[in-house]
Parts: sequence; C-alpha cells; structure tokens
Amino acid sequence: MTVTVDRVPPPPKPDLEPEPKSNLERVLLVVFVVVPFLALFAAIPMAWGRFIGWTDVIIGAVFYVFAGLGVTVGFHRYFTHGSFKTDSRLLKIVLGVAGSFALEMGVIDWVATHRRHHKYSDREGDPHSPWRFGNDWKALTKGLFYAHVGWLFSRERTNREKYARDLLADRDVKRVHDLFPVLAAASLLLPPLIGGLVTWSVSGALTAFFWGTLVRVALLHHVTWSVNSICHVFGDEDFQVRDKSRNVWWLAIPSFGESWHNLHHADPTCARHGALKGQLDPSARVIRWFEQLGWVHSVKWPDPERLATRLANAEKAARPIKAA
Repeated sequence: MTVTVDRVPPPPKPDLEPEPKSNLERVLLVVFVVVPFLALFAAIPMAWGRFIGWTDVIIGAVFYVFAGLGVTVGFHRYFTHGSFKTDSRLLKIVLGVAGSFALEMGVIDWVATHRRHHKYSDREGDPHSPWRFGNDWKALTKGLFYAHVGWLFSRERTNREKYARDLLADRDVKRVHDLFPVLAAASLLLPPLIGGLVTWSVSGALTAFFWGTLVRVALLHHVTWSVNSICHVFGDEDFQVRDKSRNVWWLAIPSFGESWHNLHHADPTCARHGALKGQLDPSARVIRWFEQLGWVHSVKWPDPERLATRLANAEKAARPIKAA
C-alpha cells in the first residue's frame, strides 16, 4: 500500500533581510551622500572663481554619462526588468561595472530594492514612496524628503534571495556585486588620476576630483532620487496606472529618459520609457544602437496597440506612440 503525504509548502520569504545594514555601512552612506551634496554648494563660487577647466568638464561629463547609462540601461532596464537580452558576457559585465560607478548600491541590492518598489508601488511595503506618511501637505513634504534621500538611511535591507535570486545565481553579476567597494573606489579616484596626468599638476588632480568626482556623483544621485520622489508626485499622467507615477519632462535629459516614469509603471519591462512623440529617451536610443550592432536581442519595444488602450484620455490618444 502506498501512503501519500501532503507536502506543506515552505513559508514565503520575507521582504527584508534578517540582518539589517551595519553601522559602518550607514556611516559610509552618510559620507557618500553628504560630501558630494556639499560640493554642489561650492560649485557656483568655484566656477565663478574659474577653478574649472575644460579637462574637468570633459572628465565629469564622461563619468556622468558612463555611470548614468550604467544605471538606466544596465541596472534598471536590463538587470531589473529584462527589457532586452544579451549573449555578450563582456557587455553584461560592463553594464554592471558602469552602474556601480554611480555609487548608489551594488547591482544585486539595487535590483532587489527596485523590484520591491514595483511590487508595492506607493503602498505599504514600498521602500521609497513619497505618500508614505499621508497626503496632506505636511505629510507629503516629509514623504518627498524620505523618498528622495531619507529611505537610504533606514536599517532595512531588501531580501536579495526573494527579489534577485536570478542575479545571485549569475556568477558574473555576483562577482561585480561583490566588487562594489573596489568599483566605488575606482569611481572616486579615476577622475583625479586622469586630471592629474592630463594636466601634469596637483591642481589639475584636485579640480578633477571636485568636478569629476564630487559634483558628478552628487548630480547623478539627486537626478536618480528625483525619479523616486518628484516623479511620484508631480507631472503628467499619460497612461493609466495604479500608483502615483508621473512624467516629468524637464528631467528627461539628465535622467537619460527615466523621468518618463508614468509609462514605465504602465509597462515596466518596456525598453523605451518615453513612448509618446516628443518624449526624448537617450537610454532607449543606446539600447537601439546595441540592437543594431547585434550586441543585444529580444528587445521589448513599445506595442502601440496595447499601450493605446492604457492612455489616460482622448487628448493623449491623439499623440502617436513610438515603437523601436
């Protein structure tokens, strides 16, 4: 006689890691957030006093674009949402390294946190919703600060095993994640090293560190965090969504298209966030170039017919939807 035993399914994994962030991690976070931010206040008098040269501008711009696209194309659209696929191990590693240069989080922590955000967007459980404390002006002011930067100092750590198990199983991605401290150091030190070598002077290294490291990191941080805060309160709702995600046009270029946040929440795996005519999306353009070069495939471009059913009103429906 065969006896069958009903298996009890394992309990669901918790959203948060059992071990919170260490005190050392939180102290380093304060340094990486506050020091570059203070540099922004010094940037105007520094520029006014001509403590800036074309070498500093070029170094800062190159590192901003490299790290920024690493976050948008790599961390966000590729690793988090699978908006395209690649058979190139080199490209996968480069995207992970580039995103790490933004000094936001290691790739696996970044992906896990963002996937949890989508699961609970603007509801209880969202790691950085500006509506966390309510919807009156005092609560929203507090919520905007929390969504922008305050949430970073929480001791909570999103459960990587639950939200990024696929990346934990990828040896290349896991290696890039484990090397985050080394990559962060490279992001901090390469600009002054290059500036010093190009100008062959200590002053060239110092100004490159100020503009190419501190100011660049601060600008990229606050542009990224503005998507979490501003783009969930202000802007246009072109597509019907269940949360408060909105499109903010003036952030489109510095965020490389991430501020077309309303479409992103309407269709998270879509490779193009600026899907309506006139919505510039530099990240989508880069993905398109990768596709044309044969470096990526299976790109999830917008489906105009499907997105048309999600448009917020008839006025929006009059604007054509871009595909590839």
